[in-house]
Formats: sequence, C-alpha cells, structure tokens
Amino acid sequence: MKFEILDQGFVYKCGPGGDESSAATSRCAVTRTGDILCSFMLQSDLGVNGFVPCLSRSNDSGASWQYEGPLWPHVREKYSMNPSISRSHDGELFLFGSKTPITEPGEPFWCQETLGILQNELIWSRSLDDGRTWTEPQAVPVPLPGAAETPAPLCVTRSGRWLGPYAPHNTFDPDLEVDRGHTVIVVSDDQGKTWGHVSALRFSEPDAVCAESWVIELSDGRLLATTAKLRLGAGDDYPNAYALSSDNGQTWAPTRSTGLPGQASAPAALPDGRVLYTYAQRQQEPRGVWLALAKPTDSDYGVKATQLVWHPETPTQSDSSGKFEEWTDFAFGEPQVTLLPDDTALVVCWCAQPSGRGIRFVKVKIN
Repeated sequence: MKFEILDQGFVYKCGPGGDESSAATSRCAVTRTGDILCSFMLQSDLGVNGFVPCLSRSNDSGASWQYEGPLWPHVREKYSMNPSISRSHDGELFLFGSKTPITEPGEPFWCQETLGILQNELIWSRSLDDGRTWTEPQAVPVPLPGAAETPAPLCVTRSGRWLGPYAPHNTFDPDLEVDRGHTVIVVSDDQGKTWGHVSALRFSEPDAVCAESWVIELSDGRLLATTAKLRLGAGDDYPNAYALSSDNGQTWAPTRSTGLPGQASAPAALPDGRVLYTYAQRQQEPRGVWLALAKPTDSDYGVKATQLVWHPETPTQSDSSGKFEEWTDFAFGEPQVTLLPDDTALVVCWCAQPSGRGIRFVKVKIN
C-alpha cells in the first residue's frame, strides 16, 4: 500500500515582507457544497504576537485557491488569534483556538527564558453558511494554570458533544508551575454555553511534555486523542502518543505510543474505521511531512503504511536541532490531512522555504 502524489503547490504564498511574511497553522474542512476551506494565520515573523486568522477557498478539489482575507479584521490590532477550522457531521463549520491580547505592536509572544508563551484564552466561532460569515469569537477560560497551545480544531461528535483539546504551556511567569505532562480537553454539552474539562494522554516520564494535541471521532463512535510527545533537554523526541475513549470522552484508555516519530501530528477518520495520520519529522532522516494509515486499538496504533509525502528543501532555517526550544527557527510544520469527496486526501502545512513561504498542499490518493 502506498500514497500516490497527484498534485502539490501553495494554498497561499506570502509576500516578501510586511505583516504577511510568515504563515502558520493551516487546517482544512469541506463545506456542504463541496468547497474546501483552509484556515491559517499570517504574521510578520515567527514568534511575534500578531497572528491574523485568514481563509482561502477552493471550489475545484484543491487545484486552485482564492484568498478570502482575514477573519474579524475589526479586532486584529487588539488580539492575536489562532483558530482552526473543522466541520460537524451535519455540515456546520466551527473555528476553535486561542486569543491573546496585544499590548504593543511587534511584541514577542515567546519567552526563551521560560520556554513559554503569553497567557491566553480559548475561543470558538461557528458558521451556518459554508464559511461566508462567522459569529464573533466566544471566550472559553483556560481551566488550569498555564497558557493553552491549541492548534487542533473543535471535535463535534454525533451526539452533539463539543471537545476542544489543548496542551498546557508555560507562560512568561517563571514562578508559575504548569503541568505539561498531559492533554486537557475542554468539553461542552450545551453548544458552548458552559464548559468543563477532562484530562487525557498522561505521561509518566518526567522529561516528556504534550504538544499539538488532537481529538477526533472515529467511524464507530470511539474518540481518538493524539499528541506529539516532546522530550525536554537532550535527545530526540519520543514517538507520538495516542489514547482511545469509548464513552464520549469521559474516560480514556492508557496512553500508548503510535511508534511514529515526529514533532507535530494530526489524525483524520476514514469511513471504514481506519485513520489517516500526518506528522512532521525534523530530527530523523528523511525529514519532512509524512502520511500514515492506521487502525488503532486500545493497545496498538495498528500502522498499516507510512510514507514521506513532502520533502522540504531545508528542515530548519539555520540548521538548528529541530527541538521545540528552537521552534522559531523551524522551516515547516503543523501538517493536517483532510479526506475529500473524491476519495483523495489533502495534506497542508506551513513552510518557510527558499522557494517560498506560506501554506503548502499535497493531494494524495491511497493505493
């Protein structure tokens, strides 16, 4: 079994400067009418507290893209926002992510001394017209100490439960103790009126922390949570981790290894119970964006195939280690995969390569 590459190119290509010189966190969803919407962030440079959420649309299965501009432009000077798009089973579109106040234009949102980000809060929004208009972002307080690293979209289950995963993260406060060894999932059963939270993907290793955490619903109704398992200090990161829930996210099976190395990852459910799983690999050759096919159980991720689908010209901008402590030097990351109506799959990621900066896509067929 292999993945056949059908097409590749840019969803959005950044200009040479200004506040659109860097892009991040690209996610796609298919509308009721078959369009593909890609959400992503623009900013002046990696590490700057100035994320501007934007959308691009394709009405020809990803062959071409039309830039639709920023979301909520009336608050872009006040808040840096990082939401990701998803679709519910009935076709409604959602955005879920984080919002950080902007105190001063051009300020950093990353602190190298604490390896932390600015304190933020979670947000969500919805669209009932295939992404043409969106509600104003609604706030969800971060329920535990620390900031929220939340590149994953909202998971809306068939039963109507909303689940928003995030990885607890250090802030600029060196005295704040943050439990980074687990994934937190905020949960709402009343369409965002009230929220609780549960914990999943707990690590026992003292040098392991979560990042890039996701939750999706599989075709049989089980929930799958995945996360990058980063290693603090020297040494390559641990393989990505996962856990399953059979009770709509109330409890989770023990955390297991996927066996797949990587520093960012994202799953997508297939109709037959299998999972497409894309991940970025910066520390081991061959480096790039990989795509895997798996059928998870409580004890084994069930990897059936894995293949490099995009090879960058350079994995980091100045030959750094690829560790999260040096993430502002990364040259690509945060891949996501979406199943399309024509039974192909679209993989997207951000890149800062010599040949271009922006949001790249690779369209693949499963053979």
